[in-house]
Amino acid sequence: MEEQHKKILQQNRINLVRELDPSALYDALFEKGVFTQDMIDEIKSSGTRRDQARQLVRDLETRGSRAFPLFLESLRESGQQGLMEILLNGAPPVQLQPAVPTVVRPVVQPLPISSPMDVNKQGNDIVPSYPIERPNKSSSPTPDKESFKPRPQGRTRRDSLQCYKMDSSPCGYCLIINNADFEPQCELSNRKGSNIDSEKLERRFLALNFTVEVKTNLKQRQIKHELLALSKKDHFLYDCCVVIILSHGTEVSHSRFPGAVYGVDGVHITVQSITNYLNGQNCPSLQGKPKLFFIQACGGDEKDLGFEVSPEEAYPSGGGEDDQTDSMTTSSSSDSLSASDEVDARTSLPTPSDILVSYSTFPGYVSWRDTQAGSWYIETLDRILEENAATDDLVTMLMMVNHEVSQNAAKGVYKQMPGSFNFLRKLLYFQTSA
Repeated sequence: MEEQHKKILQQNRINLVRELDPSALYDALFEKGVFTQDMIDEIKSSGTRRDQARQLVRDLETRGSRAFPLFLESLRESGQQGLMEILLNGAPPVQLQPAVPTVVRPVVQPLPISSPMDVNKQGNDIVPSYPIERPNKSSSPTPDKESFKPRPQGRTRRDSLQCYKMDSSPCGYCLIINNADFEPQCELSNRKGSNIDSEKLERRFLALNFTVEVKTNLKQRQIKHELLALSKKDHFLYDCCVVIILSHGTEVSHSRFPGAVYGVDGVHITVQSITNYLNGQNCPSLQGKPKLFFIQACGGDEKDLGFEVSPEEAYPSGGGEDDQTDSMTTSSSSDSLSASDEVDARTSLPTPSDILVSYSTFPGYVSWRDTQAGSWYIETLDRILEENAATDDLVTMLMMVNHEVSQNAAKGVYKQMPGSFNFLRKLLYFQTSA
């Protein structure tokens, strides 16, 4: 497809996902040669009408130069002129190039071998040949409503070549560990505002059709126990697993993922160990399925002063007087901050596939939390998921989070940069109810 046509589809993706009726296009797009039957079956298997519309548009961008005008033609034929006109408004005049004629070669069949004695019989023995009819395409029913559907029992798991399968109901388990109140002897301050983060994420992942379990104020051994229990669950009927940890953090030596989070007893567990509980060896029923880890904790003790940018890149910062961090208390040249400033998260190198670890801050730096509104990272993540999950994939949304959090400034001075280690093999789109 021409780059200009790809851009038109990308710019209008929200409208297409919201309004397009894919079921009215399948036959036309097949007959015009835009999609094969296998591709149409794959699109149909992607889930709700919105999921099918999203997958159709993405697959359309991979087709040839005739795909865009043929798509417009199919929209007109199916009575979806409104969408056709929206796309035409941003498109230069489109001329449909003639298709390359297909050369039909006759099938040469060998003559029957017969003896001279059989010459008189040949007229009666010739078997007539008939063209083989193509079987009718069976169209699977399109979902009648935009709601979560229970997965049919015994359905074969089918991934798209581009997107993870995410249509089970529920989609999977989501474990939230919220450590807000720490034991006095561990010298870690209580994390005011963490309960706000926990409540936001519980609501958000319930809305994304996950089974959510929240554990509060766990010691290190209790964190391990909950992760082990999660790894022992049968995830066969589900498509994804999410672990969210809200706590204090620190730097540790590592071989893959850096950083560690603290139990309320002041004993830490490494992020690497956390991800290992759900790897292919320890949790076989999650093999090939996305495993997502969101870490709201400190990545270290440094406080980022940022750097000057040109005026057009400068945005109003959202940091306030109630910003805090989630790190271990250490001496630092920037210890002049008030007691209401705290830190939270980090990142590292490869592990098995299908894992994404999202950290609230760049390795070695503190992560900020507003004691009244919750952490910068979680507040932004929750809002981005709410506004964009229906149309955008997870990695795209995390880039949006990175950008918005980077614009904040604690006390008008200190900055924060989230990041993630992405070992997913495909795009991941969450389920949405509308």
